[in-house]
Amino acid sequence: MAARASGVKTGDSMFHPQGPTLLDLAVQALSSTDRGYDLLAPRFDVTPFRTPDDLLAVVASHLQSGPPIQRAVDLCCGTGAGIRMLRPLVRELVVGVDRSAGMLDQAQVQSRTMPGQAPVHLVRADVMDAPFQGQFDVATCFGAFGHIQAPDEPRFAASVFQMLRPGGRFVFVSSEMPSRLSRGY
Repeated sequence: MAARASGVKTGDSMFHPQGPTLLDLAVQALSSTDRGYDLLAPRFDVTPFRTPDDLLAVVASHLQSGPPIQRAVDLCCGTGAGIRMLRPLVRELVVGVDRSAGMLDQAQVQSRTMPGQAPVHLVRADVMDAPFQGQFDVATCFGAFGHIQAPDEPRFAASVFQMLRPGGRFVFVSSEMPSRLSRGY
């Protein structure tokens, strides 16, 4: 029998039957950010770390009420949940940017069945160094702000600003930090 930690066997998947095991998460946590996400990518969508569809639906509703979107970029796109939300709303092009090759591989597979007509282009790059200049009406970023350290926030904001066309919008979701004593923390 596998060893137990906090009542979970190391061979058991966490959160979902196809999700990562406790051992998988430990290896991921001990890896570099890029390598860790490469390892987690095949099972990422069945973890609680993926941006929930109901949250993305709220963002889609917000975007639909605004001006038409010709081109959009999803920063730190992971396996493509934000791209799936954006594609039906965008006319010309949806770009996903991520540092993890594993995440981009999963996004590529998923993009084949995503609704919408806009082409999807995936780019392996660091969002801190704007890989595009003034090309997008909308930039989104979901669930990645924890990877951006406070001293790097101005550089990140400047990079996003450089990617947007004049009048472009940076759309993201935020909330208050839960209490450290809460289950949500």
